[in-house]
Amino acid sequence: MKIGLTYTGTAKKHENYVNWLKANEDIEIITLSAENNNLNDLKKCDGLVLSGGIDIHPKFYGNDNTQYNNATNLNEKRDEFEIAAFDLAQKNKLPVLGICRGMQLINVIHKGTMFQDLGEEKLLNAHKGNPDKLHSVKVKPETILSKIVKTESIQANSAHHQAIDKLGQDLIINALSEDGIVEGIERKETKNKPFLLAIQWHPERMDEAGLQNSAGSAAIRKRFIEEVKKSINENH
Repeated sequence: MKIGLTYTGTAKKHENYVNWLKANEDIEIITLSAENNNLNDLKKCDGLVLSGGIDIHPKFYGNDNTQYNNATNLNEKRDEFEIAAFDLAQKNKLPVLGICRGMQLINVIHKGTMFQDLGEEKLLNAHKGNPDKLHSVKVKPETILSKIVKTESIQANSAHHQAIDKLGQDLIINALSEDGIVEGIERKETKNKPFLLAIQWHPERMDEAGLQNSAGSAAIRKRFIEEVKKSINENH
């Protein structure tokens, strides 16, 4: 089994994703990045994980303001590469998991928009910190996410200053924080479509908060790996 993983920007953070995805299974992680210009490597993969990282350039969601609060360095080449990776994964019917920035990018690809900065009060209370902020997430019933975590509320970790504003086309919200921030999205219609799940928190580093075996981490990984295995059987 081979899973394509977009490069998050730092070696340590990338290693967290690799370790979380591999766990104790025979899984090969293929790092994908604009710097390596290796989009074709995704054709050898059985699934795709869009990782976290820097802000998406506002031009991709129809906004020309790049001077907003807490703006990070922007990298249009990364945005373009990862949009192309998502499109290729969809074309090849690969399961896709989006994490933090990855969720935001999936929303933008589907013509959604972003809150460019949540404001200091929301950030300090729940969403951004070092180490990650811990807060509860309300999971919407009858969603793929609810079937994965099997509970109405989970503890999650946050490290983000942006969030989904307008929801993208053909998507639904599957989770919200207590202060109303979108914490997860998935497809509205799943029939004859590859698996797609995206979350705002970081399951790959929930062990730092003592939550590595929580439904918000272990169950999500388990379901994604199951979907990848199912896809391999269907596509070969």
